[in-house]
Amino acid sequence: MTFEAILFDCDGVLVDSEPITNGVLCQMLGEAGWPLAPEECMRLFIGKTVRSEAARIEAATGRPLTDAWMAEFYARRNARLQAELVAIPNAVEAVRAVHARLQGRIACASGADRQKVEMQLAQVGLAPLFAGRIFSGHEMPATKPAPDVYLAAAAALGVPPARCLVVEDTVTGVQAGVAAGATVLGFHPGGTGHGSPEALRAAGAVRVLTDMAQLPEVM
Repeated sequence: MTFEAILFDCDGVLVDSEPITNGVLCQMLGEAGWPLAPEECMRLFIGKTVRSEAARIEAATGRPLTDAWMAEFYARRNARLQAELVAIPNAVEAVRAVHARLQGRIACASGADRQKVEMQLAQVGLAPLFAGRIFSGHEMPATKPAPDVYLAAAAALGVPPARCLVVEDTVTGVQAGVAAGATVLGFHPGGTGHGSPEALRAAGAVRVLTDMAQLPEVM
Protein backbone atom coordinates (compact mmCIF):
# COMPACT_ATOMS: atom_id res chain seq x y z
CA MET A 1 0.00 0.00 0.00
CA THR A 2 1.11 3.55 -0.70
CA PHE A 3 0.48 5.81 2.28
CA GLU A 4 -0.55 9.43 1.90
CA ALA A 5 0.38 10.59 5.43
CA ILE A 6 2.38 9.51 8.46
CA LEU A 7 1.17 10.17 12.01
CA PHE A 8 3.86 9.97 14.67
CA ASP A 9 3.58 9.43 18.37
CA CYS A 10 6.04 11.67 20.22
CA ASP A 11 7.41 10.12 23.42
CA GLY A 12 9.62 7.13 22.67
CA VAL A 13 9.26 7.55 18.90
CA LEU A 14 10.64 11.02 18.22
CA VAL A 15 12.20 11.91 21.58
CA ASP A 16 13.81 9.76 24.27
CA SER A 17 11.63 11.16 27.03
CA GLU A 18 10.08 8.16 28.74
CA PRO A 19 12.97 7.34 31.12
CA ILE A 20 13.09 11.00 32.19
CA THR A 21 9.36 11.47 32.71
CA ASN A 22 8.95 8.11 34.36
CA GLY A 23 11.92 8.78 36.61
CA VAL A 24 10.28 11.93 37.95
CA LEU A 25 6.98 10.10 38.43
CA CYS A 26 8.68 7.20 40.23
CA GLN A 27 10.46 9.60 42.59
CA MET A 28 7.32 11.57 43.39
CA LEU A 29 5.25 8.43 43.97
CA GLY A 30 7.91 7.24 46.41
CA GLU A 31 7.75 10.57 48.22
CA ALA A 32 3.96 10.15 48.41
CA GLY A 33 4.27 6.73 50.04
CA TRP A 34 4.31 4.34 47.07
CA PRO A 35 7.89 3.13 46.52
CA LEU A 36 8.32 1.51 43.12
CA ALA A 37 11.30 0.12 41.30
CA PRO A 38 11.93 2.10 38.09
CA GLU A 39 11.18 -0.96 35.97
CA GLU A 40 7.83 -1.52 37.69
CA CYS A 41 6.90 2.13 37.41
CA MET A 42 7.68 2.01 33.70
CA ARG A 43 5.57 -1.12 33.25
CA LEU A 44 2.58 0.40 35.02
CA PHE A 45 2.59 3.84 33.42
CA ILE A 46 4.20 3.64 29.98
CA GLY A 47 1.85 4.97 27.31
CA LYS A 48 -0.64 6.29 29.88
CA THR A 49 -1.37 9.70 31.34
CA VAL A 50 -0.88 10.16 35.07
CA ARG A 51 -4.45 11.38 35.52
CA SER A 52 -5.85 8.30 33.79
CA GLU A 53 -4.25 6.24 36.57
CA ALA A 54 -5.53 8.46 39.39
CA ALA A 55 -7.51 5.67 41.07
CA ARG A 56 -4.49 3.37 41.14
CA ILE A 57 -2.25 6.13 42.55
CA GLU A 58 -4.74 7.19 45.20
CA ALA A 59 -5.30 3.61 46.32
CA ALA A 60 -1.55 2.98 46.64
CA THR A 61 -0.63 6.26 48.34
CA GLY A 62 -3.78 6.82 50.38
CA ARG A 63 -3.81 10.42 49.14
CA PRO A 64 -5.90 12.26 46.56
CA LEU A 65 -4.26 13.13 43.26
CA THR A 66 -4.56 16.90 43.56
CA ASP A 67 -4.03 19.66 41.01
CA ALA A 68 -1.14 20.91 43.17
CA TRP A 69 0.58 17.52 43.00
CA MET A 70 0.12 17.40 39.24
CA ALA A 71 1.48 20.94 38.88
CA GLU A 72 4.60 19.94 40.81
CA PHE A 73 4.97 16.83 38.65
CA TYR A 74 4.75 18.90 35.46
CA ALA A 75 7.27 21.44 36.76
CA ARG A 76 9.81 18.82 37.84
CA ARG A 77 9.28 16.82 34.67
CA ASN A 78 9.74 19.84 32.41
CA ALA A 79 12.90 20.94 34.21
CA ARG A 80 14.51 17.55 33.67
CA LEU A 81 13.34 17.33 30.07
CA GLN A 82 14.82 20.74 29.30
CA ALA A 83 18.12 19.67 30.83
CA GLU A 84 18.39 16.11 29.48
CA LEU A 85 16.10 15.42 26.51
CA VAL A 86 17.55 14.21 23.20
CA ALA A 87 15.97 12.94 20.01
CA ILE A 88 15.60 9.24 19.31
CA PRO A 89 18.61 8.25 17.16
CA ASN A 90 17.93 8.89 13.45
CA ALA A 91 14.43 10.28 14.17
CA VAL A 92 15.18 13.79 12.94
CA GLU A 93 16.64 12.54 9.68
CA ALA A 94 13.75 10.11 9.14
CA VAL A 95 11.13 12.78 9.75
CA ARG A 96 12.85 15.16 7.34
CA ALA A 97 12.93 12.46 4.68
CA VAL A 98 9.26 11.51 4.92
CA HIS A 99 8.20 15.16 5.27
CA ALA A 100 9.81 15.85 1.90
CA ARG A 101 8.46 12.69 0.29
CA LEU A 102 4.88 13.33 1.46
CA GLN A 103 4.97 17.08 0.82
CA GLY A 104 4.45 17.87 4.49
CA ARG A 105 1.59 15.44 5.15
CA ILE A 106 2.85 14.35 8.55
CA ALA A 107 1.55 15.02 12.05
CA CYS A 108 2.46 14.39 15.66
CA ALA A 109 -0.41 12.79 17.56
CA SER A 110 0.53 12.36 21.22
CA GLY A 111 -1.27 11.32 24.36
CA ALA A 112 0.74 13.91 26.31
CA ASP A 113 -0.20 17.50 27.09
CA ARG A 114 0.42 20.02 24.31
CA GLN A 115 2.95 22.08 26.27
CA LYS A 116 5.16 19.02 26.72
CA VAL A 117 4.88 17.92 23.10
CA GLU A 118 5.65 21.36 21.67
CA MET A 119 8.54 21.89 24.11
CA GLN A 120 10.09 18.54 23.23
CA LEU A 121 9.78 18.94 19.47
CA ALA A 122 11.30 22.41 19.67
CA GLN A 123 14.16 21.15 21.82
CA VAL A 124 15.27 18.54 19.28
CA GLY A 125 14.71 20.72 16.21
CA LEU A 126 11.56 19.01 14.91
CA ALA A 127 9.02 21.76 15.63
CA PRO A 128 9.20 23.38 12.14
CA LEU A 129 8.40 20.06 10.47
CA PHE A 130 5.23 19.63 12.54
CA ALA A 131 4.11 23.28 12.70
CA GLY A 132 0.32 23.45 12.80
CA ARG A 133 0.05 19.65 12.87
CA ILE A 134 0.48 18.78 16.54
CA PHE A 135 -2.39 17.03 18.31
CA SER A 136 -2.73 16.24 22.02
CA GLY A 137 -4.87 13.55 23.55
CA HIS A 138 -5.53 15.93 26.44
CA GLU A 139 -7.59 18.04 24.04
CA MET A 140 -9.72 15.16 22.75
CA PRO A 141 -12.94 13.65 24.16
CA ALA A 142 -10.83 10.57 25.00
CA THR A 143 -7.10 9.93 24.85
CA LYS A 144 -5.24 6.79 23.77
CA PRO A 145 -6.12 3.91 23.50
CA ALA A 146 -9.18 5.68 22.06
CA PRO A 147 -8.59 6.68 18.41
CA ASP A 148 -9.62 10.33 18.79
CA VAL A 149 -6.19 11.96 18.48
CA TYR A 150 -5.32 9.98 15.36
CA LEU A 151 -8.71 10.64 13.79
CA ALA A 152 -8.24 14.37 14.44
CA ALA A 153 -4.76 14.33 12.90
CA ALA A 154 -5.91 12.47 9.77
CA ALA A 155 -8.89 14.80 9.35
CA ALA A 156 -6.66 17.87 9.63
CA LEU A 157 -4.37 16.49 6.91
CA GLY A 158 -7.36 15.64 4.73
CA VAL A 159 -6.29 12.00 4.46
CA PRO A 160 -8.56 9.02 5.25
CA PRO A 161 -7.23 7.06 8.25
CA ALA A 162 -6.96 3.96 6.08
CA ARG A 163 -4.35 5.79 3.99
CA CYS A 164 -2.33 6.83 7.04
CA LEU A 165 0.68 5.11 8.56
CA VAL A 166 1.02 5.43 12.34
CA VAL A 167 4.33 4.97 14.19
CA GLU A 168 3.95 3.93 17.84
CA ASP A 169 6.11 2.40 20.56
CA THR A 170 3.51 1.43 23.19
CA VAL A 171 0.62 -1.01 23.26
CA THR A 172 -1.76 1.80 24.19
CA GLY A 173 -0.66 3.81 21.17
CA VAL A 174 -0.83 0.87 18.76
CA GLN A 175 -4.37 0.17 19.94
CA ALA A 176 -5.29 3.80 19.25
CA GLY A 177 -3.90 3.68 15.73
CA VAL A 178 -5.61 0.39 14.94
CA ALA A 179 -8.91 1.69 16.34
CA ALA A 180 -8.59 4.72 14.05
CA GLY A 181 -8.37 2.40 11.04
CA ALA A 182 -4.74 3.19 10.22
CA THR A 183 -1.86 0.83 9.50
CA VAL A 184 0.47 0.82 12.50
CA LEU A 185 4.22 0.30 12.65
CA GLY A 186 5.63 -0.57 16.05
CA PHE A 187 8.95 0.86 17.19
CA HIS A 188 11.30 -0.82 19.63
CA PRO A 189 14.96 0.25 19.56
CA GLY A 190 15.82 -1.74 22.66
CA GLY A 191 16.13 -0.57 26.23
CA THR A 192 13.37 0.56 28.55
CA GLY A 193 10.49 2.87 27.82
CA HIS A 194 8.91 0.96 24.92
CA GLY A 195 6.45 -1.88 24.58
CA SER A 196 8.04 -5.21 23.71
CA PRO A 197 8.03 -6.24 20.02
CA GLU A 198 5.76 -9.16 20.88
CA ALA A 199 3.28 -6.94 22.70
CA LEU A 200 3.28 -4.36 19.89
CA ARG A 201 2.53 -7.04 17.31
CA ALA A 202 -0.16 -8.57 19.48
CA ALA A 203 -1.82 -5.14 19.73
CA GLY A 204 -1.95 -4.88 15.93
CA ALA A 205 1.37 -3.50 14.66
CA VAL A 206 2.07 -4.97 11.21
CA ARG A 207 5.83 -4.66 11.67
CA VAL A 208 8.23 -3.52 14.38
CA LEU A 209 11.09 -1.17 13.48
CA THR A 210 14.28 -1.25 15.52
CA ASP A 211 15.78 1.94 14.08
CA MET A 212 14.01 5.07 12.84
CA ALA A 213 16.38 5.04 9.86
CA GLN A 214 14.26 2.10 8.60
CA LEU A 215 11.14 4.25 8.21
CA PRO A 216 11.89 5.84 4.80
CA GLU A 217 12.88 2.41 3.49
CA VAL A 218 9.60 0.88 4.66
CA MET A 219 7.67 3.56 2.80
